[in-house]
Amino acid sequence: MQDGKIEINRTEDVALVRFGLSSICACNDVEEISQTLRSYVCHNHPPKVVIDFTNVRFFSSQMLGLLVDLWKKLKGFGGFLVISGIDPQLFRVFRITNLDKIFAFAPDSQAAMAMTQQN
Repeated sequence: MQDGKIEINRTEDVALVRFGLSSICACNDVEEISQTLRSYVCHNHPPKVVIDFTNVRFFSSQMLGLLVDLWKKLKGFGGFLVISGIDPQLFRVFRITNLDKIFAFAPDSQAAMAMTQQN
């Protein structure tokens, strides 16, 4: 699944999510990404999801809410979520909000994929 803003590729039991935007803050972009991800998770129940933020330098607080929602949905059916490639400035937001305690982080998508094999 790919639309320029978001790309979702699934290999075996891992869904890899990548973004085509460097900034995810426009209301329509956040809403479109949110609908796409929620729909994908609800309909496909991927056991493992890697969300790769390598290309993203900024996102709105709505993205944090979306990530928490996805984490809860995945956890509800035994799924596992890893965030990869997060910019150090964005990671600070996770620390400030204590969300670094619920999410697993990896430096890049390759390391994140390896983490999913351990869980």
